[in-house]
Order: sequence, then C-alpha cells, then structure tokens
Amino acid sequence: MPEVTLTINKRDYTVACDEGQEGRLRGLAAHIDERVGELTTSVGQVGESRLLVMAGLMIADELAEAYERVAELEAGLESAAAPGATVAGAPANDDAAAESLEACAGRLESLAARLEGA
Repeated sequence: MPEVTLTINKRDYTVACDEGQEGRLRGLAAHIDERVGELTTSVGQVGESRLLVMAGLMIADELAEAYERVAELEAGLESAAAPGATVAGAPANDDAAAESLEACAGRLESLAARLEGA
C-alpha cells in the first residue's frame, strides 16, 4: 500500500492510501491547507488541532450546502418528470431547459472540483 506525505499548515503528515490515489489525496490535502491558511490569516495560529477542526467544519459546511442543492435539484427534476407536471419558474422550452440544466451541472462540477481540491 503506497504512502503519501501531505503538508498542511507547514507540517508533514504521512498517510497510506490505495494504489493510484496519491494525487487525489494531495489535492484534498491542498484544499484543507488552503482553508487552514484562510483561518490563520483571520484568527492566527490558535493551535494545530483547533485550526484543523475549524477547517474541517468549513469544509463540512460546504459539503452540506452541496448536498442540499443536489437534493433541491433532484426534487425539481422528479417534479418536472411527472406526467403533466409543471414547475414554477421552469424554462418555457427545451432549449432553455437544456441551458438551465447545463448551468446547474457546471455549478455542481465546479463545487465538486473545489471539494476535491482540484
């Protein structure tokens, strides 16, 4: 099992991972390091554990918002898919609907990339 060394808040952590997951882990660690950096800028070095907990909470909040948005979109799709259903605020034609779905997909992909640290 490969090991990868991750640097967060100028401290190295060596962790084991599945084969081929090294790059993904580095990206995720970079995302955590970015959040910790934001925190140290605003609150200073308040202790490694506290910074990591605060960064974890920030990332968990982002993830919770993403889950809520996905649930809203899924509910809207289910409503729109019902026979004879109309959805308030739904696009008036197929082209507008396709553009709207593409925009939603783009936002979800962007959020996923941010969460993955890519």
